Amino acid sequence: MDPCPFVRLIVESLALKLPSATRPARSGVHPSSTPCYAKLKLKNFPSQTSLLPLCGGAASTPPESHSSAPAFHLDPDALRTLSCKPLVTLKISVFTGRMGRTCGVTSGKLLGSIQVSVNLAHAQTRACVYHNGWMKLGGDGGEPVARLHMTVRSEPDPRFVFQFGGEPECSPVVFQIQGSIRQPVFSCKFNADRNNRSRSLPSDFNTNNRGWITRTFSGDKDRVGRERKGWMIVIYDLSGSAVAAASMITPFVPSNGSDRVSRSNPGAWLILRPNGVSISSWKPWGRLEAWRERGPVDGLGYKFELITDTCLTSGVPIAEGTMSVKKGGKFCIDNSRNDSGLSLFLPKLGFVMGSSVEGEGKVSKPEVQVGVQHVTCMADAALFVALSAAIDLSMDACRLFTHKLKKEFSSDEESSFP
Repeated sequence: MDPCPFVRLIVESLALKLPSATRPARSGVHPSSTPCYAKLKLKNFPSQTSLLPLCGGAASTPPESHSSAPAFHLDPDALRTLSCKPLVTLKISVFTGRMGRTCGVTSGKLLGSIQVSVNLAHAQTRACVYHNGWMKLGGDGGEPVARLHMTVRSEPDPRFVFQFGGEPECSPVVFQIQGSIRQPVFSCKFNADRNNRSRSLPSDFNTNNRGWITRTFSGDKDRVGRERKGWMIVIYDLSGSAVAAASMITPFVPSNGSDRVSRSNPGAWLILRPNGVSISSWKPWGRLEAWRERGPVDGLGYKFELITDTCLTSGVPIAEGTMSVKKGGKFCIDNSRNDSGLSLFLPKLGFVMGSSVEGEGKVSKPEVQVGVQHVTCMADAALFVALSAAIDLSMDACRLFTHKLKKEFSSDEESSFP
């Protein structure tokens, strides 16, 4: 199982020294003690924005930052394109004042811009540093100058790439992708049996003190059509052995007087791995919550946590966010910084996993990328594939209840699971 070449271009240790004559804008400063920010641009990539901590005039080293360092993820196609050029330019523009746009115009005031040349010829095989230190911003005619500190470096970031051959609810084959080669590595079996949602789950799931299994509504005919429950997808290896699963343990139901799943009452999945005791027993690995966000942008909200004990009494949040219901997005777990103590559970820094999610109503064949350092065997990769299926299926589970789902989600037929 060979990985695909990826490279992370990282900009870190950002800090700004302002001349005494320069006063950052006071009004509308973003919620931070830092009233300055940088916009980073690499050709053919979306620009990124990062807050800039201020450095005292006498200090020669930048203050420690607790925010994630901006990074550009270069996939094999981007590497082929950029590696053919002798140098690639990274542009960093520094602004003071409000971060964002008002009436289509950038609110911040441009303080200056600098460029760093990057040579990616050997970036796939070794770590490279392109700049480390201070650079001047502006200051023509003998005027005081601002100075920007940064470290620009790249590191190899090989990843395994998988893609579902169809929508997860259609029980597709999952392929490993390497260049133009597509090799089957897993198969999926989806089931939407509303009456057997706890099939093959550990016996203590209904008694744990977190209340992760609560609303069953058995016998409540008034709830028919107003709950989505019982969905389960099992991932098999090529020998036919079940190696991972995602099971909906908390139904997706609309909040009172509404037709949407609310953040205060989310649905939930368990991501499971075989526990080695018998082929019909599973061990929980992670838990995914999902809901429908309200606000100016209609979004799918999610939270994923690793489960740290077999009694399900605690979990470690490692991913949380919102993606557009209309446009879809990318679910991502990135352990680039360990300020939150994640090193106990994700000991290796860097990219962990990313999965594409199509917008509501669109045909979705999720592509899953998994960092090589987090995979020791095929069963490890299967867990991330199951998680990818769960977040994709959550887009359907969180559809407004005035909308009817496809027939694959309403089957009550019995299916045999391991």
